[in-house]
Amino acid sequence: MRKPIVAGNWKMHKSVDEAVTLASAIKVDLSDCIETEVILCPPFTALKAVGDALSGSNIKLGAQNMHWEREGAYTGEISPSMLRGVFCHYVIIGHSERRALFHETNETVNRKIKAAISAGLRPIVCVGETLDERKSGRTADIIKHQIEGGLAGIETGINTMVLAYEPVWAIGTGLTATPEQAQEVHAFARGILAGMFGDNAAASIRIQYGGSVKPGNAKELFGQPDIDGGLIGGAALDARSFVEIVRATQLK
Repeated sequence: MRKPIVAGNWKMHKSVDEAVTLASAIKVDLSDCIETEVILCPPFTALKAVGDALSGSNIKLGAQNMHWEREGAYTGEISPSMLRGVFCHYVIIGHSERRALFHETNETVNRKIKAAISAGLRPIVCVGETLDERKSGRTADIIKHQIEGGLAGIETGINTMVLAYEPVWAIGTGLTATPEQAQEVHAFARGILAGMFGDNAAASIRIQYGGSVKPGNAKELFGQPDIDGGLIGGAALDARSFVEIVRATQLK
């Protein structure tokens, strides 16, 4: 039985003080939550403060990105060891915004995943198709290409990874894949994982859905057999809505 997992990706939102206020409110409301793994991913500037605010709770700290090198002349980048230094457990890798706006590729995603696993971080690896790709019937090809390219050559630590299917056309648009559409892609992705790593590994890897998840649709989405939780964007910026989404995983 895979443990449900919900991560809040705050993107480029919240000052340090605002981040602590939000994290503290979520911590209070989810103080009794042990059935679902909960992760908060604030901006880099707030990682230490949010981590301190979450102390004593079951909520994990995650980062939104990282570089693959341990150190060096990479102005503006953050290394895996730096994330470990502020007690991050998770790191989001290959988010569609990183791919589209900052030109990340399957190759750079692959290097980051390997570096994260090597450093003891748990990668949340994002895959997903654009609206044009879906309309042209290329969803399966895109997902297969991203999974196989991103996870190529990984021999150990695959069980620490979380996969996140985020249809690009549903991120921040108000559009959401139907539960049936999302389940179809999740099941397909699990099949790709089985071909790469075996049935047992594929059955144990958790796959999140991301794309305009809200309290009103979370229960139906999370009720699908291959959807193990959510990577939440906008709705994670409000404590009440995020908590309601987390609670929806417990109704599965």
